[in-house]
Amino acid sequence: MFDPLKAMFQGGALKNTLFPVSSRYYGLETATLTKPDGKTVIYLKRRFLPQPENFALLQEHVVTEGERLDNITAHYLGDRNNSGKCDANRAMRPDELTETIGRRLLITLPQGIPGVSDALKVSISHCWLAQWCRCRCRERCSTP
Repeated sequence: MFDPLKAMFQGGALKNTLFPVSSRYYGLETATLTKPDGKTVIYLKRRFLPQPENFALLQEHVVTEGERLDNITAHYLGDRNNSGKCDANRAMRPDELTETIGRRLLITLPQGIPGVSDALKVSISHCWLAQWCRCRCRERCSTP
Protein backbone atom coordinates (compact mmCIF):
# COMPACT_ATOMS: atom_id res chain seq x y z
CA MET A 1 0.00 0.00 0.00
CA PHE A 2 1.30 3.47 -0.89
CA ASP A 3 2.12 5.70 2.10
CA PRO A 4 2.19 9.38 0.96
CA LEU A 5 3.80 10.62 4.19
CA LYS A 6 6.62 8.08 3.90
CA ALA A 7 7.08 9.05 0.26
CA MET A 8 7.45 12.74 1.20
CA PHE A 9 10.16 11.91 3.77
CA GLN A 10 12.01 9.67 1.32
CA GLY A 11 11.69 12.21 -1.48
CA GLY A 12 13.18 14.95 0.67
CA ALA A 13 10.02 17.06 0.75
CA LEU A 14 9.90 16.77 4.55
CA LYS A 15 12.89 16.66 6.85
CA ASN A 16 12.93 14.20 9.70
CA THR A 17 14.56 16.05 12.58
CA LEU A 18 15.49 15.05 16.11
CA PHE A 19 15.10 18.53 17.55
CA PRO A 20 12.17 20.96 17.84
CA VAL A 21 12.07 24.12 15.71
CA SER A 22 13.09 26.21 18.73
CA SER A 23 16.34 24.25 19.22
CA ARG A 24 19.64 25.64 17.98
CA TYR A 25 20.28 22.11 16.63
CA TYR A 26 17.09 22.06 14.55
CA GLY A 27 17.71 21.16 10.94
CA LEU A 28 21.19 19.72 11.48
CA GLU A 29 21.81 16.61 9.49
CA THR A 30 22.97 13.38 11.06
CA ALA A 31 25.72 11.08 9.89
CA THR A 32 26.70 7.56 10.86
CA LEU A 33 30.02 6.04 11.79
CA THR A 34 30.65 2.32 11.91
CA LYS A 35 33.22 1.51 14.58
CA PRO A 36 35.77 -1.32 14.21
CA ASP A 37 33.62 -3.51 16.48
CA GLY A 38 30.71 -3.11 14.03
CA LYS A 39 28.68 -0.81 16.28
CA THR A 40 27.01 2.09 14.44
CA VAL A 41 27.10 5.53 16.02
CA ILE A 42 24.77 8.28 14.85
CA TYR A 43 26.05 11.83 15.35
CA LEU A 44 25.21 15.38 14.36
CA LYS A 45 27.16 16.96 11.55
CA ARG A 46 29.19 20.05 12.31
CA ARG A 47 27.26 23.16 13.22
CA PHE A 48 28.68 26.57 12.36
CA LEU A 49 27.87 29.19 14.97
CA PRO A 50 25.86 32.12 13.65
CA GLN A 51 27.12 35.65 14.18
CA PRO A 52 25.26 37.67 16.85
CA GLU A 53 24.73 40.40 14.26
CA ASN A 54 22.36 38.00 12.45
CA PHE A 55 19.86 38.16 15.32
CA ALA A 56 17.24 40.92 15.62
CA LEU A 57 17.86 42.69 18.94
CA LEU A 58 14.80 43.33 21.09
CA GLN A 59 16.60 44.76 24.11
CA GLU A 60 19.42 44.18 26.58
CA HIS A 61 19.27 42.73 30.08
CA VAL A 62 21.83 43.27 32.86
CA VAL A 63 22.39 40.10 34.90
CA THR A 64 21.83 40.41 38.66
CA GLU A 65 22.83 38.02 41.42
CA GLY A 66 20.99 34.70 41.50
CA GLU A 67 19.28 35.06 38.13
CA ARG A 68 18.66 32.01 35.97
CA LEU A 69 18.59 32.08 32.20
CA ASP A 70 15.26 30.25 31.98
CA ASN A 71 13.62 32.95 34.13
CA ILE A 72 15.18 35.72 32.05
CA THR A 73 13.93 34.23 28.77
CA ALA A 74 10.48 33.61 30.28
CA HIS A 75 10.32 37.22 31.42
CA TYR A 76 11.17 38.76 28.06
CA LEU A 77 9.95 36.15 25.59
CA GLY A 78 7.28 34.22 27.49
CA ASP A 79 9.23 31.00 26.92
CA ARG A 80 11.80 29.30 29.14
CA ASN A 81 13.63 27.83 26.13
CA ASN A 82 17.26 29.00 26.16
CA SER A 83 18.03 28.10 22.57
CA GLY A 84 19.59 30.89 20.62
CA LYS A 85 20.53 32.93 23.69
CA CYS A 86 23.98 31.32 23.67
CA ASP A 87 24.49 32.05 19.97
CA ALA A 88 23.29 35.64 20.22
CA ASN A 89 25.65 36.28 23.16
CA ARG A 90 28.73 34.37 21.91
CA ALA A 91 28.51 31.73 24.66
CA MET A 92 29.11 28.00 24.41
CA ARG A 93 27.28 27.05 27.63
CA PRO A 94 23.94 28.50 28.84
CA ASP A 95 25.22 28.84 32.44
CA GLU A 96 28.01 31.07 31.19
CA LEU A 97 25.45 33.80 30.46
CA THR A 98 24.50 34.36 34.10
CA GLU A 99 27.84 33.65 35.82
CA THR A 100 29.02 37.25 35.71
CA ILE A 101 26.88 39.78 37.59
CA GLY A 102 26.49 42.91 35.48
CA ARG A 103 26.90 41.09 32.15
CA ARG A 104 24.74 42.57 29.42
CA LEU A 105 22.68 39.92 27.65
CA LEU A 106 21.23 40.49 24.21
CA ILE A 107 17.56 39.56 24.16
CA THR A 108 16.93 38.64 20.54
CA LEU A 109 14.49 37.01 18.20
CA PRO A 110 15.54 33.59 16.85
CA GLN A 111 17.98 33.69 13.96
CA GLY A 112 16.34 34.43 10.64
CA ILE A 113 13.31 36.20 12.10
CA PRO A 114 13.49 39.89 11.24
CA GLY A 115 12.83 42.51 13.90
CA VAL A 116 10.24 45.22 13.83
CA SER A 117 10.95 48.82 12.96
CA ASP A 118 11.72 51.32 15.74
CA ALA A 119 8.41 53.09 15.13
CA LEU A 120 6.52 49.86 15.66
CA LYS A 121 8.55 49.08 18.81
CA VAL A 122 7.49 52.41 20.31
CA SER A 123 3.83 51.87 19.48
CA ILE A 124 3.93 48.32 20.89
CA SER A 125 5.54 49.47 24.14
CA HIS A 126 2.68 51.92 24.72
CA CYS A 127 -0.21 49.67 23.78
CA TRP A 128 -2.47 48.24 26.48
CA LEU A 129 -1.77 44.66 25.38
CA ALA A 130 1.98 45.07 25.91
CA GLN A 131 1.32 46.52 29.37
CA TRP A 132 -0.96 43.59 30.19
CA CYS A 133 1.62 41.05 28.95
CA ARG A 134 4.35 42.58 31.12
CA CYS A 135 2.07 42.39 34.17
CA ARG A 136 1.16 38.76 33.44
CA CYS A 137 4.84 37.88 32.97
CA ARG A 138 5.74 39.34 36.37
CA GLU A 139 3.10 37.12 37.96
CA ARG A 140 4.52 33.99 36.31
CA CYS A 141 8.26 34.38 36.78
CA SER A 142 10.52 35.45 39.61
CA THR A 143 12.44 38.04 37.56
CA PRO A 144 11.23 41.61 38.31
